[in-house]
Amino acid sequence: MGLSGHCLCGAVKYTVDAEPLIVAYDHCDDCQRQSGSTYSLVVVVPKDKLKIDGTTKSFAGKGSSGNAVHRVFCPECGSPIAHDPDAAPEIIAVKAGTLSTEDKKKLKPDTEIWTISKLPFCQEHLEKPFKNMPE
Repeated sequence: MGLSGHCLCGAVKYTVDAEPLIVAYDHCDDCQRQSGSTYSLVVVVPKDKLKIDGTTKSFAGKGSSGNAVHRVFCPECGSPIAHDPDAAPEIIAVKAGTLSTEDKKKLKPDTEIWTISKLPFCQEHLEKPFKNMPE
C-alpha cells in the first residue's frame, strides 16, 4: 500500500513504503500542545521506510522514558510532520493529518495511547486504551 503526505504549504513531502504498525489516538500532553487540539492521530511506521523530501526542523523534548522525542515540522508553515522517539529508534509516528486525503480516508485507528492525559470531555474511541505507551 504505502502512504504519502505533505505539510500545509507543500515544502515538505514524504512517502512511507510500508503499512502502518499502529494507528493511534495519542492523548499525551506534548501532542496536545503540538497539534493545538485535544489529541493527535498518529500513524506509527518503521523509520527506515519513511522518506522525507524538503527541509525540516525539529524540536527535542524529553519523553517519559527520559530520552528525547524529536518533533519534526516544516520550518515554512509550521505543520507537524512526525515525532521521532529516541526510546524506540526503529519507529516514527507520522502525524495523520498530513497524509494525502486518500490515505486519511483509509485509516482505521486501532490504539488509544496516553489516556492518562486524556481530557475529561473527550469521548472514548476504543475499548482497550493504554494509560501510557503499549509495551
